Amino acid sequence: MNPFYTKYTSEQLDKIGNTIIFLIKNIKKLPKTKLLKLLYILDEKSIQRSGTPFLNLNYEVWKFGPVDKDIFIELSDEPALLKNFIEKKRENDKVSFFAKSEFCDDEFSNNELRLLQEVVNEFGNYTAKELVRYTHKEGTLWHTIAKEKGVLEDLEAEKINATEFDIDLSLLIQHDNRKKQIYEEYQLFN
Repeated sequence: MNPFYTKYTSEQLDKIGNTIIFLIKNIKKLPKTKLLKLLYILDEKSIQRSGTPFLNLNYEVWKFGPVDKDIFIELSDEPALLKNFIEKKRENDKVSFFAKSEFCDDEFSNNELRLLQEVVNEFGNYTAKELVRYTHKEGTLWHTIAKEKGVLEDLEAEKINATEFDIDLSLLIQHDNRKKQIYEEYQLFN
């Protein structure tokens, strides 16, 4: 494949795919919206904790919260980038995701494995709607950016579904110079 068109390295895809496998295997009901929110929460919590992103995805302000457009498309269609990791099945108008392989922890540090389990423990029983409310609370990056860009009311009133406004995760650690430096170095080298 031409590297000009490749957004993700094979290591990134392995980490995204195995993260999703872990979530599928540890959470009973995992619809697309819930899965997308949990991926965001992993990045958010990881940056708050260490300054390093978990998956380093690019989240935008959408109606149902912070969403990485590529992963949204991947989960909406038949998996292509993640075809070795997950499959999608439709039953009675409901979509379910299934792991195609066992979880492999090769791409994860011990701290990341602990964070994965903590997110499952804390948020695994939340519904998709509850996770949307959690990521939309006043003071969250989604809420702050939607308000700053003048789209909050339109998103909440469902007049628009999505925006192209990026969520700058570095704002989570703007007052912690050490974590901010770690984050900036990570972005520079990745």
